[in-house]
Amino acid sequence: MCKKPYYITTAIAYTSRKPHIGNSYEIVLTDAIARYKRMQGYDVFFLTGTDEHGQKIEEYAKADGVTPKEYVDKVAGQIRETCDLLNTTYDHFIRTTDDYHEKVVQKIFKKLYEQGDVYKSEYEGMYCTPCESFWTESQLVDGKCPDCGREVKKAKEEAYFLKLSKYQDRLVKFIEDNPDFIYPETRKKEMVNNFIKPGLQDLCVSRTSFKWGVPVDFDPNHVVYVWIDALSNYITALGYDPDGSSDKYKKYWPADAHIIGKDILRFHTIYWPIMLMALGEPLPKQVFGHPWLLFGADKMSKSRGNVIYADDLIKLIGVDAVRYYLLSEMPYTSDGSITYETVFERYNSDLANTLGNLVNRTVAMSNKYFNGEILPPAEEASIDDELSNLALETVKRVDKLLGEYRVSDALDAIFNLARRSNKYIDETAPWILAKDDANSARLGTVLYNLLESIRFIAILVSPFMPDTASAILQQINCNVTSYETLQSFGGLAAGNRVGTATPLFARLDSEKLLEEIKAKADAEKPRGKIEGLAQIGIDDFAKVELRVGEIKACEPVKKAKKLLKLTIDDGRSQRTVASGIAQYYKPDELVGKKIILVANLKPAKLCGVESAGMILAADSEKNGVQVIFVDDMETGAKIR
Repeated sequence: MCKKPYYITTAIAYTSRKPHIGNSYEIVLTDAIARYKRMQGYDVFFLTGTDEHGQKIEEYAKADGVTPKEYVDKVAGQIRETCDLLNTTYDHFIRTTDDYHEKVVQKIFKKLYEQGDVYKSEYEGMYCTPCESFWTESQLVDGKCPDCGREVKKAKEEAYFLKLSKYQDRLVKFIEDNPDFIYPETRKKEMVNNFIKPGLQDLCVSRTSFKWGVPVDFDPNHVVYVWIDALSNYITALGYDPDGSSDKYKKYWPADAHIIGKDILRFHTIYWPIMLMALGEPLPKQVFGHPWLLFGADKMSKSRGNVIYADDLIKLIGVDAVRYYLLSEMPYTSDGSITYETVFERYNSDLANTLGNLVNRTVAMSNKYFNGEILPPAEEASIDDELSNLALETVKRVDKLLGEYRVSDALDAIFNLARRSNKYIDETAPWILAKDDANSARLGTVLYNLLESIRFIAILVSPFMPDTASAILQQINCNVTSYETLQSFGGLAAGNRVGTATPLFARLDSEKLLEEIKAKADAEKPRGKIEGLAQIGIDDFAKVELRVGEIKACEPVKKAKKLLKLTIDDGRSQRTVASGIAQYYKPDELVGKKIILVANLKPAKLCGVESAGMILAADSEKNGVQVIFVDDMETGAKIR
């Protein structure tokens, strides 16, 4: 039977710097979806790669004293190495410096020019080098780039432009006719209301002020600007050619899903569809804009010293644990958060305690009570139906959630089955049944149900944590591993013997690890004019709004032993703040206290708690951490 094709892509990573863990989320997310689709029987083609041209690369290379090609070769190698370290199963890794890609980009540009969709003119405006974007004065925010907030500079040069305005009505109609094209709904509304409806301006698609790019073959003073070059990768990788495309292109295009960050949604839902319309090619079926992974509540930045790299984290906790955290901690639409503390807490609570303990206990009891033999169910009870029904329902739930890209919720559903299985152990108490030979049939049934539930968990978790799934199936000695076998509960073959109980995840000594990480970071801190401090300007400080807040309620966060959930009155409204002070304060010690609140901090989700702010505290050699209390000040007062 011919498998149905499924084409999925990441955005191609820009070769400016080695990717940090926030950049790695996208490739792991896309890999999990690709693996799941393969498991369901689809013929998957999974594309990733690197975007390697532009003025920024030219400047980085010059600063490093190397050619642009030497620079991008190095960084592209680091990006691909990170993809491989994270055990991702991409089918092709494209580089925009690949010869075949550059040649087709030139053909695309020429075709668009010859049919009148690209024309030559002059551009004058404000240019942001990091974003490689032109802006009008009215589009700037506080005189800076509206995308990244950095400085812009005036630029004027001859350029070619793509007629976006020509295709505006057609794009609007396409979005209306295909309501799931931009996903989720909030992203679609943002694109339509903020960018398309106000009117599209024609897009600059060539540059003359730098040379590191694909030359316009009929006008050698110009290089093809980033959008036509980078976005075309999705079709050039398949063998698209205006003069005649490959069978692979005809098989897989249009893409089923472009998985991209929310910051580049405009390029993929406006520029890219219009390019394809102009080329006369079908549009992708769906563009999913995912949120960012923040360090605590901040965007990761090397200059801020808050960057975590995938390879460093893998050395500490292993590949599957990194994959699990990335996929389980990211909310559906709001930004996710990562700190070493939360990573270690989730590792111990979810992986070591919930999943690891379930498998270890079940395999150990099978060996202890039946010499490892898997007995067929013989004496069933109503409580068994609860477990089997949940297992079957979990399969359906995971399929529905992944179809909506709710990967975190899908993983939670799988781990909910693990939690229910652990509860089933407590409810059936195998150690008590084992005391009486008359209960042997019931004991065998209980262990069979547990092993079968574990089989379900292993198969369902395999797209997210492939090595862990293999280790689980090996421990229960199971070769019934296809997705189709999850349509009924009872596929585990009786008569086999389980393997040896081996811990899947050894518990971490998080305090020791955090001390080691801090010591390493302290040793690597750069020294500025002020010893050990990274300096900021008065404008940076002025952006921070500090207010007096009163703690109205306080409780522990279930999934994080170091976090407390604070309900704070800021003088205008109440908000929730998650603070890592649980080891220093009890909840009842904080209720009624007044603190200093960072009131305009962007909200972030920490271990399931929507945290809208941060409270000020001081590091203390004597007491660890001391919250700054201001009980004699008025609630809501502004701190200057």
